[in-house]
Amino acid sequence: MSRRGALAAVGLALALGGAVCLAQEAPKLIAPSPQPLHAWQVPPPQGAAEAYFVNLRNNDKIETPFVVKFGLSGGWGLAPIAAPTGGKSGHHHLLVNRELPLDFKKPLPFNDQYIHFGKGQMETVINLAPGNYTLRLLLADDKHLPHFVYSKPVSITVVKKNPTDPATLVKKGIELMVAGDAVKTPMRVQFHASGLNVGHLAQKQKETGHFRLTVVPQGKGPEAVMEFFNGQTEVWLSPPPGEYLLKLDLIDNANPPRTLAETASQTVRVQ
Repeated sequence: MSRRGALAAVGLALALGGAVCLAQEAPKLIAPSPQPLHAWQVPPPQGAAEAYFVNLRNNDKIETPFVVKFGLSGGWGLAPIAAPTGGKSGHHHLLVNRELPLDFKKPLPFNDQYIHFGKGQMETVINLAPGNYTLRLLLADDKHLPHFVYSKPVSITVVKKNPTDPATLVKKGIELMVAGDAVKTPMRVQFHASGLNVGHLAQKQKETGHFRLTVVPQGKGPEAVMEFFNGQTEVWLSPPPGEYLLKLDLIDNANPPRTLAETASQTVRVQ
């Protein structure tokens, strides 16, 4: 990629709060919150944890600026670097035209090909010039040491760069994603936050939240409430056949049970 194109991407990420500087002092480690599982929660069928692109596939052709959405599986959660946590958590990094590091015991660099999202972001706006690029996601801890949690490389072609103001593409809110209105179990329920940050409840970090999913049977049976205290951004469920209303909230970590966005909802029929 051209240096100019990469620098444009980094500059934009900075402008939108994408990249952050290294913490000056390491705060005390915060342990993950206890998280009882609901009977409907099941392990992901693929087993291994991974970071992934929600809305990009290999060989996609896109126009920029473009909102790239991040996902995270396997029970891992997001955590801002300001208050480090133990357990299965970290923050996303977008690698532009870079392979995975050879040494996972060294912190990731800060440059135009390693874009850090240390506030707990789930997306960014890329504004690359026309050309071919390879993108990859990599999760790392509060010291920017990589976890073995990453995405497959995605090759994309930017066919056009538009004069759109990137800031106009970011609308604060949350999104609930299920693959269709009629699904078989286990079903994947993905959460997304746009213009908002995700972290652990125990961090009590301002301007971050954690997801809460409420599953309401459209008939007999009590509703199921699941809180993802440790920054998880998806869940796999296996409820009995029937129709359900899914409701998603983002709970303010600094002031629960206050919410940070309007509730997102979707009705699904489990076959």
